[in-house]
Amino acid sequence: MPTAKRNKQKQGSDTASCVSPGTGNQRQQCGEQSVCCGAGLLPRCLPTTLCVQSGQESSTHQQVRGYYVRWRAVDHCVRRFLHITENCPNRQILSLGAGFDSLYFRLRADKALNRAVVFEVDFPDVSRRKAALINSNSTLRGMFDTCVSSLTGPVYVSSGQYRLLGLDVREQTQVEEALGGAGLDWAAPTLILSEVVLTYMETRWSDAVISWVATVLPQSLFVVYEQIHPHDPFGLIMQDHFRKLNSTLHALRQYPDTAAQRHRFLDKGWEQCVCLDMNVFYLGLVPEEERGRVESLEPFDEYEEWHQKCSHYFILTASRGSLMAQALLPHAPVSPLTSICPSWSLIALSVQIIPVRMEGLGMATSLLSPGQVLLTGGSSRGGRGAVPRILLRNQEGWRSVSVEPSVDLGVRLYHTVTSLPGGGLVVYGGRSSPLNPIRGLYKLTLDPSGPSGPRDSEDQDAVKLCVEEMVCTGDPPPARWRHTATVVSHKGKEFLFVFGGKNQAEAVLGDGYFLCIDQQHWTEMPVEGANPEARHCHSACSYQGGVVVFGGLDRRGVPLGDTLVLKPNERGFSWETIELQPSPLPRYSHSAHVIGDKLVVVGGVWLHSGGVPGGAIINLTTHSSVEFSLDTTPVPWPLMLHSFCSELMDPEEPELLLIGGGGNCFSFGTHLNHQPVSVNLRPVLE
Repeated sequence: MPTAKRNKQKQGSDTASCVSPGTGNQRQQCGEQSVCCGAGLLPRCLPTTLCVQSGQESSTHQQVRGYYVRWRAVDHCVRRFLHITENCPNRQILSLGAGFDSLYFRLRADKALNRAVVFEVDFPDVSRRKAALINSNSTLRGMFDTCVSSLTGPVYVSSGQYRLLGLDVREQTQVEEALGGAGLDWAAPTLILSEVVLTYMETRWSDAVISWVATVLPQSLFVVYEQIHPHDPFGLIMQDHFRKLNSTLHALRQYPDTAAQRHRFLDKGWEQCVCLDMNVFYLGLVPEEERGRVESLEPFDEYEEWHQKCSHYFILTASRGSLMAQALLPHAPVSPLTSICPSWSLIALSVQIIPVRMEGLGMATSLLSPGQVLLTGGSSRGGRGAVPRILLRNQEGWRSVSVEPSVDLGVRLYHTVTSLPGGGLVVYGGRSSPLNPIRGLYKLTLDPSGPSGPRDSEDQDAVKLCVEEMVCTGDPPPARWRHTATVVSHKGKEFLFVFGGKNQAEAVLGDGYFLCIDQQHWTEMPVEGANPEARHCHSACSYQGGVVVFGGLDRRGVPLGDTLVLKPNERGFSWETIELQPSPLPRYSHSAHVIGDKLVVVGGVWLHSGGVPGGAIINLTTHSSVEFSLDTTPVPWPLMLHSFCSELMDPEEPELLLIGGGGNCFSFGTHLNHQPVSVNLRPVLE
């Protein structure tokens, strides 16, 4: 094989690379995985990488959790291998492109390397730097046993249980010769580890490595952690990130999903192979008690980005030999994720760009009148606490009009804004941070003493908005965000029904509260039927005097796909579950609207390999559902439909306006939809 042509990484002057050139830029590992250790996610003895310099980048909670699940998956496979081979006279771990991984030191500290040797291979310059780092640290030096002096080849550190070699793994002849000289036993049970390494090689070279290992190691387990799903919005952002770092993800082109990766290994000489995305691994193979421990360590409110990150990485085990087959990941891990086979429409709805610059996530919107949409709260590139604005459509098209509220609504995300039957809007809930929910209700009305209003005016002056805090009696609900607030009616009285959500004390809420609107009194109403499962990030729409609820995220962190109706009756209300055939894709962080007897669901996050759903039509009369896709070709950026808002512009012409959306895409940067888009729903409604 030819000598490697090393990529030149983009690095700041104060940040050192933590991986070998040509195997991808993962410089965040040093800082962020050390943060994992400090946060209590990883063992206290050592972080998962050996840090070269400080200058670490800041980490979001999602990034910390993302690096935890990577460590957990690899550690699971390594420990399983060591357990299966514990009675073997010798066993080996061969780490390809090891970089500054501290695997040997962590296993040594845990006394887990009885009769085992760890071989690490990376480019010579990386191995030299790692050797220098080890030799300069007395604690690390003290974790070696007797030195092996009879080894040959490019060995930079050697002891009875650890060999560090400087090689290009694509140079098959040199690698085989050097590993043999370093003492690798080709007949011994061997775990081969590749963490985000093979994908940075051209596919012909990575395929050759996979085939070569299957040929020379008859009792072996190959463990791979890499990326998948390159073509959905998150995948496009992920690819763009690595391209900017001159580290193209080559394997994604030919092996875009778990099924393709599994067939890849079976075709290259491996006898069995199991490949799981990280959502399946986390929910199916990490014990519930451990998940609870991790999830309770720090405030967390980045569910959409976390689940998408996990759906774009996989952990794979491939085996040769009967003994190694016992170390494979389970083919069907116990998982709360159910298999869904929805019905798909042949129609793909076209998405059109609205030529107005407007971005943000966690906003709340409300339709003031046809062609007028009020936007409140959320966060954007400019920070949190965006000034309210009105999107206005007139004969000349769309424009954005600034709004001057009489009272500052403050920083507010994931709140609700609900139109009242008698006019005006109610703002309820939200948060300024995951530790600070916002209490109280506010009534909003356009100020008649201000400019004539945006409906007919071309005046560029800000529209004045009257903001009045509602003083309510009765027993109010606990503060919350990611909830719903919907108007229902009973015997001629209108109520604001607040349901679900979460707060700083409860990861998910399942309670419901009724606010009598004219009396501004929190009222206890009799509610019959089985209470719905607690949830947040669901949708709730007014329907026949009650409310129809769909989806959401449950207490386990699993999307729901159920449809429930709260119906008024003589005594109060009653919950009923609608059993749909076929079932729609479960999802959360979506939007929904009732049009006639149909519930239109758009966007959201789902955990299976199908990626983010486009939308669904749920017929509330026939109890059927059909999924539809969105043709986003006219949109020049990845359209991320979560943490967004939508408004049905005119019931006579079912046009849906989608506003905002996006998020912090792991370590790949923040992406926000730049402009609103519109979708004509008529083709799927007919």
